[in-house]
Amino acid sequence: MTKGGMESVELFTTEGKGRGLKAQKEFLPGDVIFAEPAYAAVVFDSLTHVICHTCFKRQERLHRCGQCKFAHYCDRTCQRAAWLNHKNECSAIKRHGKAPTENIRLAARILWKMEREGTGLSEGCLVAIEELQNHVDSFGDEEKKELRADVESFLEFWPPHSQQFGMQLISHIFGVISCNGFTLSDQRGLQAVGVGIFPNLCQANHDCWPNCTVVFNNGKIELRALSKISPGDELTVSYVDFLSLSEERRTQLKKQYYFDCTCEHCKKQLKDDLMLAVKAGDSKPSADTVKEVIQLSKDTLEKINKARMEGHYHEVVKLCRDCLKKQEPVLGDTNIYLLRILSIASEVLSYLQMFEEAADYAKRMVDGYLKIYHPNNAQLGMAVMRAGVTHWHAGLIEAGHGLICKAYAILLITHGPSHPITKDLEVMRVQTEMELRMFQQNEFMYYKMREAALKNQKIQVMPEPSNENAPSLFHKKE
Repeated sequence: MTKGGMESVELFTTEGKGRGLKAQKEFLPGDVIFAEPAYAAVVFDSLTHVICHTCFKRQERLHRCGQCKFAHYCDRTCQRAAWLNHKNECSAIKRHGKAPTENIRLAARILWKMEREGTGLSEGCLVAIEELQNHVDSFGDEEKKELRADVESFLEFWPPHSQQFGMQLISHIFGVISCNGFTLSDQRGLQAVGVGIFPNLCQANHDCWPNCTVVFNNGKIELRALSKISPGDELTVSYVDFLSLSEERRTQLKKQYYFDCTCEHCKKQLKDDLMLAVKAGDSKPSADTVKEVIQLSKDTLEKINKARMEGHYHEVVKLCRDCLKKQEPVLGDTNIYLLRILSIASEVLSYLQMFEEAADYAKRMVDGYLKIYHPNNAQLGMAVMRAGVTHWHAGLIEAGHGLICKAYAILLITHGPSHPITKDLEVMRVQTEMELRMFQQNEFMYYKMREAALKNQKIQVMPEPSNENAPSLFHKKE
């Protein structure tokens, strides 16, 4: 079954897993299998004034809709492009007196589109919105309570002159948003800024070691191949970050997406041994010592979160240093508790411009990640990029350039050459290559020029450490 721009994929059904997507032709790493615009999408409540409601780019100054005073746009072009989807919303917000929450806004946009285009298959969609899974039957008491509250708020917001839909369909739409809402990132791919429904993407099943990845680029989501895919192969994406033990990933998937993961990596607990590694050698630590250090690591991570929330970054650094002293004699280089502390320490130290210490931790973090992650994992690419920039800022130009080149090779596959973050990386790659040549010709002159440059211009400050993890694939309440 193929439809509008979806010629290279086929929808199929299996027992136990339900629907899925299969390749109709061969794909190589980095190939775009399909690009899909959102059926409907909205900006998160907390960012409605800083993110464009059409292209989801972060901008310093946005134009505000003169009618509802709620929607914001980059310019007139984005505003005009939004009018078809914003028209009903605009008058409903004016009538209601204020904009409702993101879930209500998204449900309303979906139903206005159904009112305009009718039910059934939309152009370019393999599956109708009414047929998407909603998992409402699997909801716990708390989720059912939230669903009822959302439906009530929706009915207050929905205008009386719009088509009146039945309660069952409205509940179904909220169920779909809950388990199929896809996270939209800003143009740098670093912050989750909105949520959208992409009916074709929803058909891709999960695998902890997938053959595809998803990236939001230029207003559409792209399904990109991570490895060679043959005709007839199922197309899979990962709903969760791989950097957790198989048992933890399975628990998270069951809780958030209502299924038991049966992928190869979960069944065989692949890579769990690396993630739980302890120091090798003659003086192998006792099981009790390992247990003690892991508990200390968990406690420290909680304290770090609290300190980060309050912006006490020097306290975060102290907590990391103390924890690493206890971890280093006991935990192996790929142990996830060690890697989590190294990641936080390198990010916060970079922000505080303590680049040399940050670079040391970043290097160790990347060495561990390379042994655990799929070689073409987007999260790995971003981590290698951050490590490269940290080394560059520390004046370690050889290592910095090497890491930036490695990150560029990964992001070419996961994000593609036209993505803003890949373009940024290409600029850095060219710049560090030039500096490296200068360094190789005359080290003394290189450091002199670097010193002078740093005196003249304040070194580019790293972004303030975020308490959020990298945007996850689907927007789901924890």
